[in-house]
Amino acid sequence: MIKIVLIEDEEKTLNNIRSVIEKYCNDVEVIGVASCVEDAVTLLEKINPDLVLSDINLPDGTCFDILEQLQEIDFKIIFITAFEEYAIKAIKFSALDYLVKPIDPKELIATINKAKKYLENENTNLKLKALLANVRDFSDSLKKIVLKTSNSIYVVDVQDIIRCESDSSYTKFFLKDGRKIMLSKVLKEYDELLKDSGFLRVHKSHLINLNYIDKFNKTDGGYLIMKDSSSVPVSQRKRDTILSFFESLT
Repeated sequence: MIKIVLIEDEEKTLNNIRSVIEKYCNDVEVIGVASCVEDAVTLLEKINPDLVLSDINLPDGTCFDILEQLQEIDFKIIFITAFEEYAIKAIKFSALDYLVKPIDPKELIATINKAKKYLENENTNLKLKALLANVRDFSDSLKKIVLKTSNSIYVVDVQDIIRCESDSSYTKFFLKDGRKIMLSKVLKEYDELLKDSGFLRVHKSHLINLNYIDKFNKTDGGYLIMKDSSSVPVSQRKRDTILSFFESLT
């Protein structure tokens, strides 16, 4: 049985969520409800849910205030919001789920079923630490990313990433300390996540951190030398973008 806590101050939304869960989500039980930060913290310190569904904006703060006050976080969390606001990007960045109001019952059911499948409590603290770091220091660029391999989970500072390279359906991360991390996701996913954080897709197989460019060699079709001495090809259609980048520095 999956134990759920609901944190929502809108009674109509709360009742709708409870109704859908009771009718359509087998092996799921709502064991607690709160409508503000203070009550949520008190509740979560007393009981141990597997899953929390929480509105982002609450009368006395945000759900991030709840997470900051908890000593231990051993549950998965699904965020609820009425707006596609900055927090959504932080949530995606940290590989957590969210629902947008008005909540579609089918999306709610699918999200809960997904959470039931992939409840991995041992990973939750790392993911939420990355999330909270991004929210505390929000700007258009995000600060940390969770990288999960089959054997390990890494919380990496975005500006420690030199480049990413596609390898079929995998992506290899190259970090400034020399580590290489191979992940079973395509490069396109990381391009979407990192494009507002100083990264540029210079080739179909290469995503680079612009801060780590050492020089651009215009011969042989054009390629970049990075500060770790690696060589990265530049596609013809990205050549002008790279040249414009160098001109902007001068």
